[in-house]
Amino acid sequence: MPTQKLSQSKPPTSPVSFKDLWPFLRPYRLKIALAFLLLCLGSATILLVPLAFRDLIDFGFGQQQKTQTGLLGSMSLNDRFIVLFGLAVLWALAISLRYYTVSWVGERVTADMRRAVYARVLAQSPQFFETLQTGEVLSRLTGDTTLIQTVIGSSVSMALRSLIQFTGGMAMLALTSSYLFSINLGLMMLLTLPILAIGRKVKKLSRESQDKIADTAALAGEILNAVPTVQAFTQEQREIERFAERAEISFLTAIRRTRFRAVLTVLMISAVMGSIIFVLWLGANQVNAGLMSGGQLASFVLYAMMVAGATSTLAEVWGDMMRASGAAERLLELLQAQPNVVETTVPQVLPDSAAAGIQFERVSFHYPSRLQIAALDDISLQIADGEIIALVGPSGAGKTTLFQLLLRFYDVTDGMIRLNGQDIRQLSLDDLRRQIAIVPQDPVIFSANVLENIRYGRPSASDDEVIAAAKSAHVEEFVHRLPDAYQTFLGERGTRLSGGQRQRIAIARAILKNAPLLLLDEATSALDAESEILVQAGLNVAMQGRTTLIIAHRLATVKKVDRIIVFENGRIVETGSPEDLRQQSGLYARLASLQFEE
Repeated sequence: MPTQKLSQSKPPTSPVSFKDLWPFLRPYRLKIALAFLLLCLGSATILLVPLAFRDLIDFGFGQQQKTQTGLLGSMSLNDRFIVLFGLAVLWALAISLRYYTVSWVGERVTADMRRAVYARVLAQSPQFFETLQTGEVLSRLTGDTTLIQTVIGSSVSMALRSLIQFTGGMAMLALTSSYLFSINLGLMMLLTLPILAIGRKVKKLSRESQDKIADTAALAGEILNAVPTVQAFTQEQREIERFAERAEISFLTAIRRTRFRAVLTVLMISAVMGSIIFVLWLGANQVNAGLMSGGQLASFVLYAMMVAGATSTLAEVWGDMMRASGAAERLLELLQAQPNVVETTVPQVLPDSAAAGIQFERVSFHYPSRLQIAALDDISLQIADGEIIALVGPSGAGKTTLFQLLLRFYDVTDGMIRLNGQDIRQLSLDDLRRQIAIVPQDPVIFSANVLENIRYGRPSASDDEVIAAAKSAHVEEFVHRLPDAYQTFLGERGTRLSGGQRQRIAIARAILKNAPLLLLDEATSALDAESEILVQAGLNVAMQGRTTLIIAHRLATVKKVDRIIVFENGRIVETGSPEDLRQQSGLYARLASLQFEE
C-alpha cells in the first residue's frame, strides 16, 4: 500500500526549508545568539594563530627580530609561546561552550518538534489515516527528527564556524599575498558550479531515501501488529521476503545518495587542495626570489590549510543539510496538514447536564474515498434523553457511520445533528466528546496495568473510583486471578486477557467516564455464552440513566431496548419496538427469523 503524500498540506517552498523551522527556534534565540558569539570568538581566535606563527618565525627565529617588533610587539621568545598557548586555551573554551549550547538547542528543538508533530497527527480525523500508514508517521517522528537534531545541534554550527574561518582565512590570504590569493580565488570559483549541481542531486536523493525508509518502517509496523495472523497462515517467509525487498530498495537508494555525496566530497577536497598546492608552489618560488619572507609563506600555508579544512567541512555539512532538508520537508508536511474536521472559532458552551437528547435532521453522508455512494441517505431520527435504541441491519448499512458522525470523526455532507438542541458542529470537539462514552467491538487495551487502563476513561479519577467502576463492570470476577491484580501489566493490546475480559475493562472505562450518552458497537458479538452474560451484566449497569445507542447484529441481545431502528443501504427502513417489528414482514422480521430459528 503506497504511503500518503499529504496533498492537503502546503509543500515548503524554500530550497532547504529550514526557515519554516524558525517558530521552533525562536524561543531559544538568546541561547542561539550566545552560541553565535562563542562561534565568532573561537573563529577569531583560530584566525590569530597563523599570525602568531608568522611572528615566531620572522621575529623569534629570524634576523628581523632585531629591527622590527611584529604583531606581538617586543615580547621575548618565551612570552610569544605563552601567548600562543593562551590562544589555544581560549579557542578550546569557546569550542566546548559552543558545543554544549548548540547541542542543548538541538535536543530541545527536536523534542519540541516531536511533540508538535505528534499533537498535529492526533488532531487529524480518521480520513487522514485511511492512506497514511502508522509506520510512516513513526518514521517521521523518529528518523526525520533525528536528522534535523543532527543539523541543528552540530551541522549548522560547524557550517557557520567553517564559513567564518573560510571567509576570514580568505581575507588573511589576501592580506598576506594578493598575488597568490587572486590565483587561488580564480581556481576555486571554477569549482562552484559542479559542486552546487551535485549538492542539488544529493538533496533529491536524500528525500527519496527517507521515503523508502518510511515505507520499510510502515510495512514492519503493519506486520508486527498482525504476527498471530501471519503465523496462522504460515506467511512468515513471504513477509520476510517482502521486508527484505523493501530494505534492499532502501539500501540501493541510500547508496546512490552516498555515492553522489562521496563524489561531492572528493571533488571539493581534491580541487581545493590541488589549487592550494599549486599556489604554494608559486609562493615557494617567491620566497626563493626574495619577494616574501618565510614567515609570510608559513602563515599563508596555515591560512590555506584553514581554508581547505573549512571547505572540507562545508562539503561534509552541505551533504548533511541536503539530507536533513528532505526530512524537514516530510515533517513540515505533517505539521502543515489541516484536520478535515474543523472546529468552529467561537464554540457554543454546552451546559453541564446529565441529559443527552439527539436529533438527526435529514442527515446524508458520503465518505471522501467513495463519494459516489451515500453511506447515509436523508436520515431523520429523534432520540429522547434516557432512551435505549438499537441500530440493526446488514453490514455496510450505515450503523457505524452514525456513531462516527456523532463523535465528529467526520462531518455530515448534508443535514444536521443536534445534541440537547445544539448543532454539534457549533460545539468544541472536547465538549462534544466529553458527553459520549463508547464501548467498541474490539476495545483498545494500552500497555499499562489494569488500573491505568480503566482510568483512561477519566484520568483524574481516584483508585477507589476506578475500582468501583471495575466492580460495576464485573472486572473483579477475573482481576484477582491475575498475577498482581489491579497492578498487572496487560501487555501491548491486552494480549494477556481474553476477549470478554478486554470488553469488561472497556465497559469499566465507559462507566468511569460517566458520560450521558453511551455508544455500544457490537460489544458482545465475539464472545462465548458465559462471557456474554458477564459482559451484558456490566453493560446493564453502564446503561442505567443514560441515553444508549447499541449497534447489534445478534438480535437476541437487544430484546429489551425501547426502540429498534433498522438500516438498509444507508436509509432507515423500519422503526419500532422488538415485538412490533417481529409482527411485521420487513427486514427485521426476516433477520430475526433467521437468527432465532438457527
